[in-house]
Amino acid sequence: MQHQIIIALLMLTAATVPARADRIVAVAPLSTLGAEDKSTATKKLTTQIEQAIAALPGTKVVPAQQVLDAIGKAKKPQLKVCEGDATCVAEVGKLVGAQLVVTGEVGGLGTSQVVYLNATDVASSKEIRSTTLSIGTQEDGGGPTGAAVRLLDPDKYRGTVHFAIDVNNASVFVNGAKSQLSAKGDLQLPVGTQAVRVTHPEYHDFVKFVDVAYGKTTDVPVGMQQYPMVEQDLKSRPTNRDHYEYIDPPVWRRWYVVAPAAVALAVIAGIITYSQREQLSGTCRFVGGGDCTP
Repeated sequence: MQHQIIIALLMLTAATVPARADRIVAVAPLSTLGAEDKSTATKKLTTQIEQAIAALPGTKVVPAQQVLDAIGKAKKPQLKVCEGDATCVAEVGKLVGAQLVVTGEVGGLGTSQVVYLNATDVASSKEIRSTTLSIGTQEDGGGPTGAAVRLLDPDKYRGTVHFAIDVNNASVFVNGAKSQLSAKGDLQLPVGTQAVRVTHPEYHDFVKFVDVAYGKTTDVPVGMQQYPMVEQDLKSRPTNRDHYEYIDPPVWRRWYVVAPAAVALAVIAGIITYSQREQLSGTCRFVGGGDCTP
């Protein structure tokens, strides 16, 4: 009974202890034209960015409102808008105990907006990466989620390409490098345009530029066209020397028939040539003034 109580207490403790965060990221209030943007739309966008960053593995977020409260408590209003000053941004991170600080400048007109996001390392007081978040456009790059990945985990900014290849044992190359497909024919690739080539020794190469979208699967049907010569040769002759079968040639092509015949022909040709030379040299004689008479 006592043993069971101990186990229950351990499980309860484990459930109540928050997961350890590998990094703490503070989101500074977004600004517009060098001033804090307090509009409802910007506050909503800030919340979306915070949620996207918090969804990254091993990441804890210090929201913008908590950052504002810490700035007010420290009585340092100049930290509300750092205007790209990495030292100022690092000071904000130190106030809330963050390793990284994400800042943003909102621009654009009407419903189409662009947020210029930056990530600053607090320890070194240096900007480590930047990206843009497009709002109200067709090419949004994955929205706030995609922007968070590009900014903080760029290696994970990938999409899936599914290859449906109609032949077995084909090789897939992406931007010149050979790639290994999964058992289902899938391949994780960086977002953007990728040059794909599918090869097989018996088929024409399949070449295509594939646009990879973040968090989406792009289907690429691959129809390989076989070389005509290969198709005929595979039906009529083996491809491995070890499988060749020796077939006797016809009698008239065998060496012991061809060789004597060649010798005989050479002898006959020599006799004919010699006879013609003798005949030409003895057909006439010179008489008197040099006329040749038979």
